[in-house]
Amino acid sequence: MATKARQLGDLISIGPAMLRDFELLGIRSVAQLARGNPQRMYEKLGRVAGQHQDICVLDVFCAAVAQARNSRLPVEQCQWWYWSSKRKQGNGRATKHGGNEARK
Repeated sequence: MATKARQLGDLISIGPAMLRDFELLGIRSVAQLARGNPQRMYEKLGRVAGQHQDICVLDVFCAAVAQARNSRLPVEQCQWWYWSSKRKQGNGRATKHGGNEARK
């Protein structure tokens, strides 16, 4: 039995606004997102949108990339606030590696 490929909108923490942001970034699939770097995505979005983005957008990108890379990611790590907490703790891994730590 074939399973349906995950869509960007299937990811936890991803709503209509983030889907528009992915569109601006040229990201159209979960596979493409999995190859992304949240920090670079955040910086590029600021440039293409022509305005500073709230830092929580970076946290959502971290959550999304981590999910894209690991379909069995613990639910806690699928939430943007998990990544926000890690960022606030000064753990740069969330921004430098885009969720690599979540690949357990």
